[in-house]
Amino acid sequence: MRALIALIVIVYLVGVGVALSPTIQAKWSSASAAELASSVTQALPNAVAWPARAFHSVTDHG
Repeated sequence: MRALIALIVIVYLVGVGVALSPTIQAKWSSASAAELASSVTQALPNAVAWPARAFHSVTDHG
């Protein structure tokens, strides 16, 4: 059971990283660290909601 929970948490965190990667790539070399952190902070709520977006896209609810 612990392994299943660990796998779910790992998949979730990888998904958050994938959702944040375009923001990080766009700002990595062209912005200061404060601007990068601000951009990541602004994108974080949408990134942590990736399971809901994936569910809606799979079930054609929007």
